[in-house]
Amino acid sequence: MKAGAIILSGGKSSRMGTNKALLKFREKTNIERIKDELQHVFDDIILVTNDPETYQFLNIKMVTDQYPGSGPLAGIHAGLEASDYEENFVVACDMPFVSSELASSLVKALKHYDAVVPVSEGRQHPLFAAYQKRVAREAKECIEDGNLRIKQMLEKLNVRFLEEADLQLYFEGSLDRVFFNMNHPEEYEDAKKWAESGE
Repeated sequence: MKAGAIILSGGKSSRMGTNKALLKFREKTNIERIKDELQHVFDDIILVTNDPETYQFLNIKMVTDQYPGSGPLAGIHAGLEASDYEENFVVACDMPFVSSELASSLVKALKHYDAVVPVSEGRQHPLFAAYQKRVAREAKECIEDGNLRIKQMLEKLNVRFLEEADLQLYFEGSLDRVFFNMNHPEEYEDAKKWAESGE
């Protein structure tokens, strides 16, 4: 589809104790799983990382934060700035069960909105969401004003929040699995079991 996919790999992984992007699932690293899944539908994939040497093996376009140390908002800003597309899907690198089907549905739902953000069990998922390229300007303003929480940026945008009932119209699989993110070693162990069982 004529849209970009942006993978954020800027976190310190302090709770995991090791780089979450490089955790292995069988023979593939987590970040390769995400990239391979997104390549099913997106023409262009950008990795936002401040350590590009580590990810040369992916053979995809890489950019670094223009505002290092400013968290995922800086990653969203860098990715959108670098994208050649108006419509983009953004995902964090700690979500091993990303669905290209749901990602493309979020992008298709953008239309005149600035962003489409899924909501599952009452929780917003701005790091598994679709954004217009123009949102980079708002992200920049927020960062320069010291407002680093993505939620603060979303309050200034025209956002469509998709609740679970809406999401199930686009996606028949387990939303819990798609939005699962790994922060601790035991969560990685759970994810490995799920991946190996093929559930």
